[in-house]
Amino acid sequence: MKTLQRVVAACLAVVAVGCGTESSEPEAPSLRSQVAEMVSPNGRNLNGRNLNGRNLNNSELGSMLVSVDYADARSANGKVLAGVRLEGSAFVGFDGTTRVTGTAFTGARFTGRLGDGSALPLRVDNIAQGTGVDSDLWSYRVSYQGSDGSWRSVCQDANGEDAAAIAVAGRWDYRQGVPGEGGARIEDASAFTFACEGAAIAKCMHFGYKPWATGADGQSLAGHHQACTRMVRADFCGDGESHTTDGQWVNLYDGAGVQSDTESWSLEGEWNEDGARCFTSTTRAHAAVTCSGFTALPSCGDTAHFQSGTRLISETPYGITGL
Repeated sequence: MKTLQRVVAACLAVVAVGCGTESSEPEAPSLRSQVAEMVSPNGRNLNGRNLNGRNLNNSELGSMLVSVDYADARSANGKVLAGVRLEGSAFVGFDGTTRVTGTAFTGARFTGRLGDGSALPLRVDNIAQGTGVDSDLWSYRVSYQGSDGSWRSVCQDANGEDAAAIAVAGRWDYRQGVPGEGGARIEDASAFTFACEGAAIAKCMHFGYKPWATGADGQSLAGHHQACTRMVRADFCGDGESHTTDGQWVNLYDGAGVQSDTESWSLEGEWNEDGARCFTSTTRAHAAVTCSGFTALPSCGDTAHFQSGTRLISETPYGITGL
């Protein structure tokens, strides 16, 4: 790693997978004490707590926020912004002939889409650019307007405090238990996602798997990012269903020069965009994992598989078996 920030990012690739609760599992090796204050435990949700429950998935709205439209974006003063798109995680658009980008989108209004297809007013309250190797990660504080007219934060952290989001192109299928579709990223030029900090979509970007970036081999990291969202949630079957529990630790590495293997833990599995290509009996699951029609890749854990479709390899320190 060339910088201190990248060293920290590498440490963050060893993560506790949970929703902010304390793990009942034994302490991981000494690495845990080294990164305890840097790691925000990650949840089983694909996106943040509000987006998958709490405020947005209750009787008030009856459905969850699944995407945000580029179309009809408006500036803080109500003017329609033309040609709005994302360059990395930064918005770009035009106010008349004036190019608007970065923090100029503070106060901007967007239209969110709920799972039932209905619209939800959104407002960008604050914008901050990342630093160092994460200077392309822009942080957004976003609110939605409830049925009573008041504005509430779209994202919350594990303690229920308002949290930020990262804007990322495309949208996800949040269904669970749907083979080939649940948990999948959907290419959609008309929509983007506000990925709440602390959940899988945002977490994987912090690991260095930014969908707009390229690895050391010059190849897009979009596939690595999607594979990471599967891995973080232990979505072995690639159907959107998580098989992990709160507070589990996992080490991950790749062949793209983003994350290296820093631990001598037990092999868990290999991952690509569709879920696990193979996995061992040592997983983060506390029950048997059975995937319909699943054919495991032989020689699981062979790093040569990075050349034939494997994006990530994961390891666990606990020896918890999936039976």
